[in-house]
Amino acid sequence: MPAVPAIEGGLSAVGRRFAIVVSRFNAFITERLFQSAYDGLLRSGAKKKDIALVRVPGAFEIPLAARTLAETGKYDAIICLGCLIRGDTAHYDVIVNEVTRGIGQSAQETGVPHAFGVLTCETLEQAIDRAGLKMGNKGFDAALAASRTLLQCNGPVNCFQPQLSQGFY
Repeated sequence: MPAVPAIEGGLSAVGRRFAIVVSRFNAFITERLFQSAYDGLLRSGAKKKDIALVRVPGAFEIPLAARTLAETGKYDAIICLGCLIRGDTAHYDVIVNEVTRGIGQSAQETGVPHAFGVLTCETLEQAIDRAGLKMGNKGFDAALAASRTLLQCNGPVNCFQPQLSQGFY
C-alpha cells in the first residue's frame, strides 16, 4: 500500500508552556492523573518552570479555568484532568455534557490546544483502571496528546495553518 502523507506531531515538549487544570473532586483519582501528566511532560522535554498547575473544586469548573488560562496567552496548551463517576441521578450526564462542551468550545474559540483528560466512568473500578492500574494512565495520555498537537502548530493560535497553506486540506 502506498504511503499517504499525514499531518502528525512528535513527542517533544521542549520550549513549550503548559497549564494543567485538575479537579479536586475524586482527588484519589485526579492526583494519579496529574502526576502522570506532569511526568509525561517532563519526559517529553518540558521544564518544570514551564508547567503551571491550577486546581479547581470539581469537573464543572475545569472549562472556565482552562479558558481563562488560554486567554492569557502564556500557555501553548492546556491539559484538563478530572474524574466523573456515574451515580444514581441524571447529575452525571449533565456534568459530563457541560464539561466536554466547555473544554471543546474553549479550545475552538481561543485557538489554544486543550487536551481532554477527564475520565467519564460508570464505576470506581473503571476510574482506577484508567488512572494507572490496568489501562495505562489517561493523564499521561493527555500530556502526550498536548505535545503532539503542539508540534502540528505554528504557535498556539495557528494550529494546522502551515499545513493548510501547503494544500493538505
